[in-house]
Amino acid sequence: MFASLARFTTHRSRLVLYLSGVLLVLAGALGGGVISTLSAGGFTDSSTESARTAEVLDERFGSGAPNLTLLVSDKRGVDDPAVGAAGERLTERIGAEDGVEQALSYWTLGKAPALRGEGGDSAMVLVRITGDEDQVQKTLERIQPEYDGTVEGLKTRVGGVAVANKEITDTTQDDLLLIEMVTFPVLLVVMLFVFRGVVAALVPLLVAGLTIVSVLLTLRILTLFTDVSVLATNVATGLGLGLAIDYGLILLKRYREELHGGAGTDEAIATALRTAGRTVLFSAVTVALALAGLLVFPFYFLRSFAYAGIPTALLAALVSVTFLPALLKALGPRIDKGRIRVLGRGKEEQPPKPEARRFWYRLATNVMRFPVPVAVAVIGLLLFLGSPFLSLHMSLADDRVLPADTQSRQISDIIREDFSAQESQALNVVLSDTPPTGERSVDAYVAKLSTLGNVARVDSEAGSFAAGERVAPPGPGSDRFSADNSTYLSVIPKSESLSEEGEKLVKDIRAAEAPYDARVGGPAAELVDSLDSMYDRLPTALAIIGVTTFVLLFLFTGSLVLPLKALVLNCLSLSATFGVLVWGFQDGHLEGVVGDFVVTDTITWTVPVLLFCIAFGMSMDYEVFLLSRIKEEWDRSGDNQLAVARGLERTGAMVTAAAGLIAIVWLGFVLSGISYLKAIGLGLAVAVLMDATLVRGALVPAFMRLAGRANWWAPAPLARFHKRFGLRETPDAPGPFAEASATTGSKGNAGPEGNADGQSTRESVH
Repeated sequence: MFASLARFTTHRSRLVLYLSGVLLVLAGALGGGVISTLSAGGFTDSSTESARTAEVLDERFGSGAPNLTLLVSDKRGVDDPAVGAAGERLTERIGAEDGVEQALSYWTLGKAPALRGEGGDSAMVLVRITGDEDQVQKTLERIQPEYDGTVEGLKTRVGGVAVANKEITDTTQDDLLLIEMVTFPVLLVVMLFVFRGVVAALVPLLVAGLTIVSVLLTLRILTLFTDVSVLATNVATGLGLGLAIDYGLILLKRYREELHGGAGTDEAIATALRTAGRTVLFSAVTVALALAGLLVFPFYFLRSFAYAGIPTALLAALVSVTFLPALLKALGPRIDKGRIRVLGRGKEEQPPKPEARRFWYRLATNVMRFPVPVAVAVIGLLLFLGSPFLSLHMSLADDRVLPADTQSRQISDIIREDFSAQESQALNVVLSDTPPTGERSVDAYVAKLSTLGNVARVDSEAGSFAAGERVAPPGPGSDRFSADNSTYLSVIPKSESLSEEGEKLVKDIRAAEAPYDARVGGPAAELVDSLDSMYDRLPTALAIIGVTTFVLLFLFTGSLVLPLKALVLNCLSLSATFGVLVWGFQDGHLEGVVGDFVVTDTITWTVPVLLFCIAFGMSMDYEVFLLSRIKEEWDRSGDNQLAVARGLERTGAMVTAAAGLIAIVWLGFVLSGISYLKAIGLGLAVAVLMDATLVRGALVPAFMRLAGRANWWAPAPLARFHKRFGLRETPDAPGPFAEASATTGSKGNAGPEGNADGQSTRESVH
């Protein structure tokens, strides 16, 4: 296949470049407006109790959790008769807007104390906009300008969940532009030295551009059939740029090796595709499978990263093995235009000679001399870095992930400081299958719930209760709690709803005995249910990632040991990354270092899942690069230690350079004003750098030295299976030691002590 692909891309290079140009224009035109079709939500599972409760509230009561808050202020005081009359008119006015389901306020609820600020000059109007996230945003865009300013003679400011979601979307778009403006120049300068030439450095950027616009077109098509999160564009940009650089680097490196070794342009392209091209495609499949684990989760926010990431990986590989060879053919020797000399290296990339071994060869050799101390030291360091992960506490994202100058964040901060209870974050308890209104009694149940810890007040059709006592009889607005054969209660928490106390309150309410069938909804219930849904699906996602990765690495290496080693070391590396995130963001030690953010003693619950899938796929990307060269040397010589040393020598600099470049891309996300994007960016940068240095440079050589020839072990039936169906970097017949391994299983690993150069293992490695 790759021989045919090489002939086509070299003999029809102009056609390939022309078609690529057409794709670039069409994808840019059709996919460029994708952001306007993306959604800001996707954090809830529609099958959970809290989601079903929200549906019942909407259908039976025309009510639900308020998603818009008007903060109203007046120097005369909110209890002034004129202010009160204006407040009632304001509430009635916004409640009559199209798309608004309900509007309640301090003045329409009998001057409820919790809706009045401590200074007496501010009060809240709680509004529910009906519809899904997109409908809510459309309604908000229409009414927000009308209610931000002075209305009915009162100063009003609009905040709440709907505004926070809009500002997250707007901030994401603005941040993406800022990240590109800052990251690209830095990336280009570094690439000039990594690729050692101006033209060579620009080639992967062209691959990245074609990949990214193609992914945006893919996302645009997907929005016709399903909801896609606005943050999918961040993944398409970051991952597309990173993988394009990775794949461009490995293909260009192999192409230059062949070209500078005396091969012609066509021959060098053919060899690069036959060898590195196979590795690129295999790597893309491993990345795509790692991201496929996100598809099992019932949250379209998480699935959106798979929608973006899977086509990004596959398209980056496809563009790299089609457009890139055609471009190399067109450029010919001009690929070295603007050549940059690197200290200690000549113009040509020659294979390293035994007497002139480079840093990575010496590193691998030294590690393999002392494998146990090195492994113990590095594993100890990773476990130490990962220890904070044991105290991980996750929560939903709210306005506190936004910068301090955003309106929803400012209004929510004022409400937290000046108002006694979290009215806008109330829990709703729906009681179904009850007797008709007037025949049912909920007083005792309401009183019992009001005694639970962290409950400020419970409002119901029977009045308001606090600390087990009725503090207010039924009054204005109490009718909203009643429907035929159903009623609901509003449980107002004392503290922040999205917190450990809020989670405990949900569990306490659900554990309390109810007179009728009871369901609990609201922000804290959504948090509990979202975490439960995630934990329920997590084993399936991990199984998909683990099994598919294990099978693919077996097909690539013919070993059962190396895939297991890869899984264990990757999980160890990722646990250290998670520990750094908990220490930095949950505990707040990086506040100010990576920009200002609110320390909430939690991490947004989607961050660890996303980090695991994306970072796992990228680490497998580097694993494939390394193992492909180690396997090539093993098949040739049958010398395990020499294969490891030469494999690391061939790929160490390349993997480290690729990791450094993609780390620059991810570190750009630290510039974002959204705290969980900072966490994702920093986490991915730390993960790839840790994986490319500590894991590939120390743990892999140490492990493979200790395992010895067992690295290549597989039972005889599986070895024969791999001989027939396995994936190899070259289509040529495997070397004599691979033949022996495939024929005799573990016994075939016992190759001679000598290597192809006639040296003993001890002489060649030590």
